[in-house]
Amino acid sequence: MSTLVELNDICVHFDQRKVLDNVSLRLNRGEITTLIGPNGAGKSTLVKVLLGLQRQFSGQVTKTKGLKIGYVPQKLKLNDSLPLNVDRFLQLAGKYSRQEINDALKLVGAEHLAHSNMHSLSGGETQRVLLSRALLQRPDLLVLDEPAQGVDVQGQIDLYDLIDTIRHRFNCAVFMVSHDLHLVMAKTDDVVCLHHHICCSGAPADIAQHPSYIALFGHNHQQSLAFYHHQHDHHHHDLAGQPVTGEATDCSHHSHGHHHD
Repeated sequence: MSTLVELNDICVHFDQRKVLDNVSLRLNRGEITTLIGPNGAGKSTLVKVLLGLQRQFSGQVTKTKGLKIGYVPQKLKLNDSLPLNVDRFLQLAGKYSRQEINDALKLVGAEHLAHSNMHSLSGGETQRVLLSRALLQRPDLLVLDEPAQGVDVQGQIDLYDLIDTIRHRFNCAVFMVSHDLHLVMAKTDDVVCLHHHICCSGAPADIAQHPSYIALFGHNHQQSLAFYHHQHDHHHHDLAGQPVTGEATDCSHHSHGHHHD
């Protein structure tokens, strides 16, 4: 299995306060890893360390040589008074050809939005456009910070399906931050539960039963997980409209050698 990024014993302090405490994890090509944890748990700080935006830390970050990272931020800050359509927004991402921009929009099912105003997109449409921007450079690692915020439930399901499809198509690693697990569950290989340190990590079904997870998120999450899996198996379709069966809930075939208790 090819490891693209390895974090070892990452510690970050802000004003004597430990935000990250000996965090270690591995991101492997072709795998989706979801980072969960309550607000203020250090999730965004960990993303910044991973992206090289947080310089003050102890520990070690090892990245594969020439690693290309595509990043989908949590919030897009645009100047409301400037007219900006999707096509122009993507042109600002770098020197990409018309064909490359069209292909990126097509990949995320957003080619019809090319001439739409960025300011008038829905939450789900904005996420697709941001995803297409991240895909322009054909990343080895795709990092998404709370991609489902401001997106309705069906939109979230579609978004996670899309991310899953992209992972297979590009054989990239995906590192996704979420404060809520039940919708992500069906599509993720590995879950890392963070509360300044790693409370637990492993396959989604195992994490849902883990005492640390239950202590942080409560039992109601387990009920919604069961409900989601039930719903998911009943009406699930992939991007081409084909029903997806079986693999949505079967996470048991992945082996994980890096559990932290």
